[in-house]
Amino acid sequence: MDAVDLFKRLGAGAKFNFKRFGKDADRFKVRAVGRFNVRELEFFFFLEDLSGEVCQSVLTCVNEENETDGYDERELEKEGIRWTSSQDKKAKGPKKKAKDELSLKRLKQLHREKLNQIRHSNRINVHGTDIPDPLATFEELQKEYELDPRVIQNIKAAGFQTPTPIQMQAIPLMMHSREILACAPTGSGKTMAFCLPLLAHLRQPMNKGFRALIVAPTRELASQTHRELLKLSEGLGFRVHMINKGVDAAKKYGPKSAKKFDILVTTPNRLIYLLNQDPPAVDLSSVEWLVVDESDKLFEDGKTGFRDQLATIFLACSSPKIRRALFSATFTTEVEQWCKLNLDNLVCVNIGPRNSAAETVEQELLFVGAENGKLLAMRDLIKKGFMPPMLVFVQSIERARELFHELVYEGINVDVIHAERTQQQRDNVVKSFRSGNIWVLICTALMARGIDFKGVNLVVNYDFPASAVEYIHRIGRTGRAGHKGKAVTFFTENDKPLLRSIATVIKQAGCPVPDYMIGFKKLHRYKL
Repeated sequence: MDAVDLFKRLGAGAKFNFKRFGKDADRFKVRAVGRFNVRELEFFFFLEDLSGEVCQSVLTCVNEENETDGYDERELEKEGIRWTSSQDKKAKGPKKKAKDELSLKRLKQLHREKLNQIRHSNRINVHGTDIPDPLATFEELQKEYELDPRVIQNIKAAGFQTPTPIQMQAIPLMMHSREILACAPTGSGKTMAFCLPLLAHLRQPMNKGFRALIVAPTRELASQTHRELLKLSEGLGFRVHMINKGVDAAKKYGPKSAKKFDILVTTPNRLIYLLNQDPPAVDLSSVEWLVVDESDKLFEDGKTGFRDQLATIFLACSSPKIRRALFSATFTTEVEQWCKLNLDNLVCVNIGPRNSAAETVEQELLFVGAENGKLLAMRDLIKKGFMPPMLVFVQSIERARELFHELVYEGINVDVIHAERTQQQRDNVVKSFRSGNIWVLICTALMARGIDFKGVNLVVNYDFPASAVEYIHRIGRTGRAGHKGKAVTFFTENDKPLLRSIATVIKQAGCPVPDYMIGFKKLHRYKL
């Protein structure tokens, strides 16, 4: 082996440090190309003339990092130079990997901090595992989840610009097919929060029968949800149906139908009627999404609840792909426990404190003495002047009739709605109230759940609500979608046992409440 071969082996993979050995480079005419190129070193031809000092300098530069180079190993290999020191490569590898892992951890930490800040500023509380990031804009649905652009256009056409807090978190969860229990104040956009994921999940119309089912406690709320779905799905061809008459529905959706429908919106009783036919007049075996709106009301037991009906509906939705989502403005511990036991990998989403009133509503408690003081206070409110439309809540159908007959002679456009009126009468009253022909609408708890009347300025609780939950839903008919509203609640000496719970809700919303009301003993059971 001659001297040139020996030096080639010694210098394999070497980098010449021009900063340190600049004089030697000038002496041997080595060009500053940023790396040690053996072919360009002319001193190979007179290696014998090298002094010991120069040889030592050249050998010292072997495997020393050149501060001026920016070349990788692949470029060196192209020039005939390759790494020969496996120890050097191993020493550098883990350092680079550790540095990358550190940077990745830091990025993840910063991302988590950003998400926590977004959730905190929007009062989003979420409990569960593998929570997707909140939604910032509706356009993200198209980019991240391939939502049809026509749906985005329909959203904008409806006047919605940015997602509300419940939409920010509930929509991504349902997009990931997660089962959720969602609680948000009245008027916060819960309907769109579950309608958009349904449209995205179904993608296009199919002749497979109903693939999505939405259950609401009242026909008025079901009609409202049906209208919203039609607006959002315009131009997509989805067949969105609502059960109006049980007899007609049995023919329309029965076994002999062509199954040309996609989404069903209904109340529990009408659906149960169809399921109890022999054979069942509606097939729910293809339902992939079951949404229960105002679910705490549906879980109630007794005459006003739908617990038994809901259990039958859950069993009828027998598809292995079934996913369930429950929405409401209020929830009891009982509903939450049931969901944790029966839903798969549940995620709970709350906007603000649980069971709280909307902060956009100015709330007032008005003492009227005895029962006869309510009518005097009502007439006084009308005389002072008010900005219609106004909703007045009473406890029973009989009370609604009585108040209607008292106010009909006050020179104002007033009407009444309750469960004993025909469906046609109820539809006409709601239509007139929405159009502004009716200024004051007297109603029972029928209208307290989920109904969205645009621009209701005042809610009057003529009869004291039986619970804080009922109170929250009643006053939630005003102050919707970010608009301001007002709620006045009459109370008498007989209402004092219930006063503490209502006063607590009012105080939590930031409205003034006398301290003595909060100081009342907590009521555990109260029977009217």
